[in-house]
Order: sequence, then structure tokens, then C-alpha cells
Amino acid sequence: MLADILLVLGGHESSLFPNHDGTLNRDLVQLLHPGEKDCLETLGRLAFRFHTVKKNAQDIQVAKTSSRYVCATCAALLAVLKDYEDLVVETEEKVLRRDDSVLPDQSNYLPLSSLKAVFVKWDAPLVVLEHLTARLSNETWELGPLIDFLLERSQTGFDLVGSIFSRLALAVQLVWRVQVIAFLVHGKLSAEDPLASPQDHLLLKSSVPACISAQSRESISYIGRALATVRLASPHKQPPREMGVAHAEALRTVLPQDRHSFDRVISRIRTEVSEWLWLNILTKEAVDTAVVSLADYFLMRNGEFSLALVGEIDRLKFSRLTGRSKGSTLIREQDVHVAMLRASLGTTAQTDTSLTKLRFTMPAGPQRALLPSIMASSMDPGMSMLQTAVSFHDFLLGTPLILTYQLVWPLDLFLQPADLETYSALFSYLTSLRKTHTHVLECWSSLSGAQRLRRKWTNLGEGGTDDLEARHALLRRGWAVVREMLWFLDTFLGYVMTDVIDVQFRQLKGRLGGNSVGGKTESSQNTEWANVLDFTSLRAMHTGYLVGILTGTLLSNAALASLLRSIFEICERFSGMVERWGGDVLPPLLAEGSVANSEGEAVGGLVAERQEMINEIKESFEAHFEAFHEQLSLQVNPVLNTDGSKSQAVINSTLGGSAFLHSMLRGASRIGQLGQKSFEDNEQRCLERLLLRLDFGAEFATLREKRDPDRSILRAME
Repeated sequence: MLADILLVLGGHESSLFPNHDGTLNRDLVQLLHPGEKDCLETLGRLAFRFHTVKKNAQDIQVAKTSSRYVCATCAALLAVLKDYEDLVVETEEKVLRRDDSVLPDQSNYLPLSSLKAVFVKWDAPLVVLEHLTARLSNETWELGPLIDFLLERSQTGFDLVGSIFSRLALAVQLVWRVQVIAFLVHGKLSAEDPLASPQDHLLLKSSVPACISAQSRESISYIGRALATVRLASPHKQPPREMGVAHAEALRTVLPQDRHSFDRVISRIRTEVSEWLWLNILTKEAVDTAVVSLADYFLMRNGEFSLALVGEIDRLKFSRLTGRSKGSTLIREQDVHVAMLRASLGTTAQTDTSLTKLRFTMPAGPQRALLPSIMASSMDPGMSMLQTAVSFHDFLLGTPLILTYQLVWPLDLFLQPADLETYSALFSYLTSLRKTHTHVLECWSSLSGAQRLRRKWTNLGEGGTDDLEARHALLRRGWAVVREMLWFLDTFLGYVMTDVIDVQFRQLKGRLGGNSVGGKTESSQNTEWANVLDFTSLRAMHTGYLVGILTGTLLSNAALASLLRSIFEICERFSGMVERWGGDVLPPLLAEGSVANSEGEAVGGLVAERQEMINEIKESFEAHFEAFHEQLSLQVNPVLNTDGSKSQAVINSTLGGSAFLHSMLRGASRIGQLGQKSFEDNEQRCLERLLLRLDFGAEFATLREKRDPDRSILRAME
């Protein structure tokens, strides 16, 4: 019987268990003691589970639908079962040698309880492994979930079960590491069960275990995509073999489950690959071209093109508003692209190949053109400052219009999608400013033309009869409004383009080794840029460049940006109103409302109506400007807040509005050496420079209660 039991434990058949399910032979049960029966049934079940687990693992390995990772799991499982088989052979050997650990006192009798005690430690592991092989057979397993499942099961208080699942997880990770080495060293993907998409080399979510951090996932995709692209685009310019060997050796020392060590190795590989790409693939010329193109088109440094673009989009809206058919009234993306191409004609952008990389997108789809509203806004300056998120994407066209830049190799190595989103936000913001400034200038021109034409008939007066004084007051008030608006927009536009964008651009070009700034000493240092400027510092400088522009243009401050948008909308409302009045604030002398009629309308009714609208616009503009200046002053020196009525909510909104900017700063600090103190000093200097432009005469520097209303800058301009 003992020989039969050992054969059964080894996976062989026996008449002791005729049903092959661990159930004893009925004829034998009547001859056994209950304790012996229990021991034999336990051993029988254990042998049956061993046989089931081994057979399932072997069947999975030969199945055509099994992935390499499931096969690796089954191979490791069979290696684990080999330990069990060795235990059977070892026990039989000890019985034959009458070993004291099996046959106490050199007796010829082996208690079944002793044999059960030898193998009982495998009872729980075989139960778990039987369940595992059943799931592997009946379910489809991806790499990431499989590793996660095995690592989770290894965290158990049962030492043998934990060690078994650790061995299984290790086997799968070793196979996965081979593919990672091929991807990160050679840029190659397996044809079966690839780690990444063959099209864009982005890691598949199902191929990455959860133990790998998001930063390492992004780095693996980045490195593999870069090497794969270099292998195809530049066959004769490949990374040095020594670097690849070193990276392969480093990867062989870590496993995904060792998260911190794995992250450290991946970060080191990314840094070294990035530096090699920066010195050999991503050249200074490519970086300079990209930086200049982005500045010309997104930051409006190409002034003639930006003005032409605003004009073409205005003409596009006008043509759609006057369209007769239903389809001709819609504005589509291709219509905006045609307008952009027309705007480039006759400018330096006409021959610029970078223009082909610009694309306009309309997330809301085709839209009808809309005229600016001439109705009064219900939002006061305090409510404007409470806004937490400000977008200018819909200002140019009336519907969200986003300008994007097509990233091509190798520019996508240092320009990230978040950078392009920042550029798009800046483009919408600057075009809103440029559009508003252009429309107010046109309003000034139309008022001047109307005044010259009117003076041919009225000499030095404004004409009229009973409404002579009212026409005179209305004209002066209209000129005062347009002067106030134009002064503010001229001042702010000059500050943004000169003190912020131009300064930041020249500084970036200087750091990159350009000839824009710097003397002989700095120029001689820049000639060695390739030896000191690595890929990481390039990313840091570009991030700092965007941070500086966001700070200086006030787009990062929610309260100030909200007030600016409200001011732009007021200016647009005024210019649109003047345009609908025929380019003049005064109604024609013989127009309806300027003379008495049979219906009882008095002379000057239309003049009074326009006077009321102009007064409302002037008061709203001045209130928003006052709030804008006050908010600027508080940003520069919070101690100046002597108005107890200012709510804490406004201050909180102002601070919260820079969350996006501070997140960019933290990212730049991780990449380079941008510090919080230098950022704050730069922001402070920008705001002080703008305050000097807006308050050159020191009128706003005077406390509000001591300021003479009659000497206000805005009122003096009347």
C-alpha cells in the first residue's frame, strides 16, 4: 500500500482511488480505521489537485491562444510543481533508507499520519494553484492585469503560497523585461503581444503593470518612440553601442515590482538618450526655427500677419452674415484656414514653411457668424474679479477657435502637448487684445471722417436746432470714450508686446546661443552651447519662458484676466455700436429723431437715447479700469488694501487664479533650476512696469479719498 500511495502522490493511477478524484475505493473503506481513512483521503485529494494543476498547465502551454506571458506563468508553475515531485522522490528515498525523519526507531511501520504531515504543507498551495490554472484556461489575460494579480496574491501570510506567486510574478516580469530592453535599447516591438502601439509607439494600458509609475510609463513611451523614429529616419545615425549595452545591463538589475529602483533606472536612461538626441538629432537650427515660428504666429511677433488675420476673419464673418443661402451663413474650419492663407499674402508669412504646420480647430463645430452685442452687460467689476477660469478662445470668432501646431520629428522630443495648449491660450488672448485695439482704431478713424464730412456743412458747430447743446455734449462724450479706450489699449498692448513678449523672447534666444542679445563675453559663452546645454536644461528654459509670458501678460491671474476680458467686451460693444450708427455717434441732421414729426416726437430724442448709451459705456469702462488698476496695485503691494469693503473672496480668487501657473512652475523646477523666489521677483517687476505705464502721472497712486475727481486721468481726457 505504501508504494501505491507514493505512486499516487507522484501523479500515477492506482486502484486505491479508482475515480481519479481523491475518493477511496469503497471496498477498502470498510477495512480502514477512521483516522487512516481521513489521512488517505487527504493524500488522495492532494494528489488529484497536483495532477489537475500539472495537466492544466501543460494544456495551456500547447494551446495556440495562450500568450507568451501566460505560457511563462505556466512554465514557472511547472517548475514549482517540480519541487513537489522532488519531495515525493525524496520521501520514497528516505523510506527505503529507513531515515529517522520518516521511520522513527528504524521500525518497519510508517504511520499514514507521518506521511500526511510531510505533504500537508502543499495542500493549500495546490488548492490555490488549481484555481489559478482554471482561470488561466477560461479567461483572457493581458500582461498588466496578470502581473498585478500575481503580485497581489504574493502578499499573503502563507509563506509557501506567497513564495510560489512571487516566483510566478518574477517569471512574467522577466519576459516583460526582455521586451522592454528591446524597446528601450533598439526601439523595436514584438509582432505578438507588443508593449506599445506600432503606429505611435504609445504604451498600451494593458501591457503595463500598476506597479510602474506614470512618469516611468511616459518615459518608456518617449524613449521607445524616439529610438524607433531615429532607427527609421536616420539609419546611419544611431545611438552608440556602448550606451545601449549599458542601458541593457542597468535594466537587467531591476524589476517593475522594485518601483523606486525601476524609476531611477528609467529616468537615467531617458536623460542619457535625451542628451544624445539633443547633440545629434534635435539640432540648434531646428530649435531656433520652432521657437521663432511659435513666437511669430502664437505670440503675434509677426505683426503684419496678425493684423491681416484679424481683418480676414472679420471679413469672413461679414460675408457669412450677408450670405443668402442657409449653407453660406455657416463658418467652418476650412473657411478659417482660407482666411489664414489670405492673411499671409503680401506678408513674410507667405513664404514661411512653418505656416503649413498651423491648424485651426472649432471644437463646437460649424457655427453661424454673430455680431457683437450692444446690450449692457449685467456683470459689475466685482463679479468679474470673482471669475476662477477665463478663456479667450471664443473672442475672435464668437465660437471657440483654437490654433494648434503640428509637431513633427524631432520637435516633439521637447515640445509637449501642455506647451502647445499654453501657446493656444496665449494666441487667443493676444488676438483678442489685437482685435479690440484694431476695432477701436477703426472707430477713431470713422469718427474723424464723419467729423470732417460734417464740418463741410456746419463749419465750427455740430448743427441742429433745439438739440444743439445736446449734440455738442454727445460728440464730446463719444470722443472722450474712444480716447480713453484707445489710450488704455495702446498702453497695455505696448507693455505686452515690448516689455513681456519681446523681452522674454530675446532672453530665450540669448540662452540658446542666438545673436539677439548679449555682448562679446556672452556671445563667446554661447558658442559653447552644445557642450553645456543638454536636453533637460532646454526643456527647463522653454518652460520658464512660457511661465514668464503667462505671468507678464496677466493671463495666469484669474481676477485680472477676467477684468481684461470685460474691458475688451465693453470696447467691442462700443465699436460695434458706432459701426451700426454709420461710423458716427451723432445722428444725421435730417435723420429720424433729429427733427420733429407729426407723431409728437420732440427734436433730439435720438440724441438723448445715444447719450444715455454712451454714458453707460463710459461709466462701465471707467469702473472696470479702476478695478483693474486697484487689483494690480494689490498684487504689487497688498498692504495698500485700505478699502474694507473688498471681500476675501476676491483675494482668494486672485490667488487661486495662478494655480495653473504655479503647476507649470513646479514642473519647471523639477526639470531645471527655476526657483520660487526668482519667479515671484519676475512677476513683481512685470506688474510694477505695467503700473508705471498706466500711472505715469501718479494720479492713481493717490489714495482714493484724497483724489480730486475733477483731476482724474480719464476725466481730464474729456
